[in-house]
Amino acid sequence: MDVRLDPWSDSRFALLERINTPLMRRHVGGPETPEQLLHRHRRYLELPALGGVMYAVLADGAPAGSIAYHRRDWQGEEIYETGWNVLPEFQGRGLALAAGRLMLAALREVAAADRTAPGALHAFPATDNAPSNALCARLGFTDAGPCEFEYPRGSGRFLHSNDWRLALR
Repeated sequence: MDVRLDPWSDSRFALLERINTPLMRRHVGGPETPEQLLHRHRRYLELPALGGVMYAVLADGAPAGSIAYHRRDWQGEEIYETGWNVLPEFQGRGLALAAGRLMLAALREVAAADRTAPGALHAFPATDNAPSNALCARLGFTDAGPCEFEYPRGSGRFLHSNDWRLALR
């Protein structure tokens, strides 16, 4: 399978709608309203201006999921945060691992070119999200243990997550 990352664009809103299901969003509080989804789409489009990128994950040219990195403050430190989604019909084929490796390669280039960029990438999958926690381990992250993680940021809703950390340089 040919896996590619395509920077988010207006044409990817339909992919975001496909991800916004009870099954796909079960570990992050459930589906969002149409207004919340449109707001999320706009944030994704603005990420490059804020030091991040949302990608559509393409499998043999078909939209199959998403993966991103972006800057945020975490426990007094500026870090990169990552997260991903793989549509059910593409799960179990190594797509998330391939997309993660591609995203890491791109982010490492960014971090190497800009010494002021954060030096660590974190992922915060829910403690009961076994596939995402296993993916973190396969990508070389170190498990720093459980934490309470606000998602979405500013919502006041905290998820019981694991804090996985990966040095970028």
